[in-house]
Amino acid sequence: MERLLKDVPDYIKTLVPYPPGKPKDELEREYGIKDSIKLASNENDLGPSPHVLDKIKAILNELHRYPDGSGYYLKHELAKRYRIKSSNIVLGNGSNELIDFLCRIFIRNGRNAISSSPSFLVYTKMVQITGGENRVIPLKNSTHDLAAIADAVDENTRLIFLDNPNNPMGTVIPKDDLDTFLAHLPDYLIVVLDEAYGEFVRPGTDWVNGISLFRKYENIVTLRTFSKAYGLAGLRIGYGIMHEEVAALCDRVRQPFNVNLPAQAGALAALKDDKHLRLTLENTWEEMINLSQKIQELGCTPFESNTNFMLIDTHRQAKVFFEAMLKRGIIVRSMDSYGFPTCIRVTIGTPEENQRFINAFAKVIKEIPKDQGRD
Repeated sequence: MERLLKDVPDYIKTLVPYPPGKPKDELEREYGIKDSIKLASNENDLGPSPHVLDKIKAILNELHRYPDGSGYYLKHELAKRYRIKSSNIVLGNGSNELIDFLCRIFIRNGRNAISSSPSFLVYTKMVQITGGENRVIPLKNSTHDLAAIADAVDENTRLIFLDNPNNPMGTVIPKDDLDTFLAHLPDYLIVVLDEAYGEFVRPGTDWVNGISLFRKYENIVTLRTFSKAYGLAGLRIGYGIMHEEVAALCDRVRQPFNVNLPAQAGALAALKDDKHLRLTLENTWEEMINLSQKIQELGCTPFESNTNFMLIDTHRQAKVFFEAMLKRGIIVRSMDSYGFPTCIRVTIGTPEENQRFINAFAKVIKEIPKDQGRD
């Protein structure tokens, strides 16, 4: 085995796998609990549109056929919605796959990519897989430090990743700040605006989406997903909007049938059901306000968010808090590994789920006194 692995590069050997969570059923078995609710992965707990389920059921007898390798109908619908060309769109097995495409095309040994911390972990992992250098800039005032990112750019920089809104903070980059930043960048690099949570940004927020900026800047790639607002996380489908030359390169490196048949059918049905999307957004916005108020009343600190999740400073050790919530059947995310040792992240669920969360939260607050349970 030693001889077999001797030529594997160090940047692959040292890669830390993305940490998956345990299945809900396994957690229930391990902790001896039932009817738990999962509020840890920023999923849409309302589920997908009923039209999505109907469409997927209707195509089950076609599962022996390969999917449309071009994604013709879905790309056509997206192009019509955003008033762009189908040739500006690349479909992916989740927006993660688009990140993979871009890194394989533009990053190699001697090239670098810039991202922020904390932010989506996949950026740095994909860069490392391709042998590139990661330059990671800490957030400033809970959002991307655009000045520091600009200072980190050199002649070998090829990609800048900006999750906007940011995960886990839920913050957005102010419109004028982003526009100024883009206007002063060199034209040999690509800015990837990851808008996985873009649908959740409230109207009137000081934010601009990358699809609008796409018409102004040639080096913009905007990523979107059907996993969050559209409730299709299990189907793994996302898309990127970019200039035709970049899209053509992505099509050269992607697998021929990278987006499966149910995913394409489900995404197309979801995209056409604006009523269900509006229901999702309204539930998220209303429940976010309610949860934030109740959390403050319990003496903890919720962070303002433009996503479907909320970061909460419990003022107690996050790992201890996570375990205590889990024993009560509530699965949240400890943010200790993100550099927030007293914070948890919770997905905005249904009103019933959120009430269960608050009930458990109130009990755990009493169980773990403030400023105790820290390392």
